[in-house]
Amino acid sequence: MAYAIVHHFPSGTQDQYESALSAVHPDQGASLPEGQVLHIAGETEDGGWVIVAIHEDKGSWESFRDGTLVPGLQNAEGAFEGAPNETSFEVRKRQEA
Repeated sequence: MAYAIVHHFPSGTQDQYESALSAVHPDQGASLPEGQVLHIAGETEDGGWVIVAIHEDKGSWESFRDGTLVPGLQNAEGAFEGAPNETSFEVRKRQEA
């Protein structure tokens, strides 16, 4: 079942996002990491930054997190500071009537 991750950085900026993205997605988003089917991000009304990623399943997310995201952000200059507020859930597809 598809798995969603929402990261909210209350004081995050686009510059920090781009720094993080270049550390974790060196091809600058030309393709998504294996197992990821959607990646969107933007500024929130409160002035923070939110990132939403959908993975094929929870295992795909955990593999990306542990093998790419965390190691990549450890040495990323100018990226987000501190841990985000994180929400995750299994994606349920709405059935049309």
